[in-house]
Amino acid sequence: MNNSWRRKRILEKGKRRHFMKSVLLLLGICGTTPFLSGCWDRVEITDLAVVTAAAIDKKDDNQIELSVQVFIPSSISSGGGQGGSSQGGGGVTTLVRSEKGSNISDALSRLQSKLPRKVFWGHCKVFVFGEKLAKEGVQEQLDFLLRHPQPREKANVYVSKGKAKPILESLPPLENYSGEVLRELSDLHIGMLVTLQDLDEMLTGKPQAAVIPFIKILPPGKGQTKLQGIPYIVGSAVFKKDKMTGTITEKETRGLLWLRDEIESYTVTLQPKGVKGEISLNPVTAKVKIIPQIINDKWKLLVKVNTEGAVIQNGTNLDLSSPKSLKMAERAYQKDIEKRIELAFLNTQHKKSDILGLGKDFYRKYPKQFNKVENHWDEIFAEMEVEIDVMAYIRRQGYINKPAGLSENEVKDK
Repeated sequence: MNNSWRRKRILEKGKRRHFMKSVLLLLGICGTTPFLSGCWDRVEITDLAVVTAAAIDKKDDNQIELSVQVFIPSSISSGGGQGGSSQGGGGVTTLVRSEKGSNISDALSRLQSKLPRKVFWGHCKVFVFGEKLAKEGVQEQLDFLLRHPQPREKANVYVSKGKAKPILESLPPLENYSGEVLRELSDLHIGMLVTLQDLDEMLTGKPQAAVIPFIKILPPGKGQTKLQGIPYIVGSAVFKKDKMTGTITEKETRGLLWLRDEIESYTVTLQPKGVKGEISLNPVTAKVKIIPQIINDKWKLLVKVNTEGAVIQNGTNLDLSSPKSLKMAERAYQKDIEKRIELAFLNTQHKKSDILGLGKDFYRKYPKQFNKVENHWDEIFAEMEVEIDVMAYIRRQGYINKPAGLSENEVKDK
């Protein structure tokens, strides 16, 4: 009798426990279902002002002017322009809107109050600093762009000649908007390639120096409007801490790219000694090694370059299939690279801006010695001796060996 009663009680408890588990499971499912739909916090693209590029200028009254290039989704389907818009070669329309404020966040707040859609930075791939702002300092702007959750750390950064806003207002004929032109140029490695993250790392590193692509607007041709100029890269802006201290030319920038081991596709045009005409070639491979040295308390830098080039045009009368003629061309190639590197290095030394980050290289190899001079590293860098050792070879001559269009008598086999 007792055993039967106990079994009955155990069964009843089991049923109640099972019932409670079922109730709790049902409540859990009901409670989480609204959050699993994925649509409760959705934002339609038509509710966003998608920023494709931004320009930041400093006005004469010390206010910050923020200009944004906004993509208009409706232009894809309509195929036409709208009032106050700019239309590039691809037919996609963008708007440029600006507002001033005491800082960039204040300007953005004022700008947002005049836009019917929420500003979205997630697709902004280009940030352009005006020249005046760059010379007075970009630290506050960099802080905002890196602190805000939406701007991409991999977005490209530029400094414009004069004001930055006209860069966004230009109407390039081949791309949908000017921001895309700059992005394409960066992808082609036309000049330096610097992102927000790169800029922050350079300015917070030991040398606290940076280099950013410097851009201008190519004047429009005959029959084109003023806005149909095209932004292009003309060199690099040099920064000490967060302030622009000067610029280097396009040729010097090429030398800088050699020093940074970032040479990609570009053309070297050279003239062998004692020969009329020029030879153009593309560097196919390039290996650069930078060796810090301290010899008898003298700080020195050894730069070793090993490169191979491919001839794309021979405007001389040299037969490059001849070993002697080939050697002449290789010597000219070597001298050209040495000159580019030397020009870039001397210019940065003159500006006392270690944009190559050589301080880190010396610190890794000579930590004790570097710690002693860290506070006056700029002076050490400015007086540093540099030795450039270039080994340049021409391995490819194209489909022909001798210069095209010249008779056998006109071709020199030196």
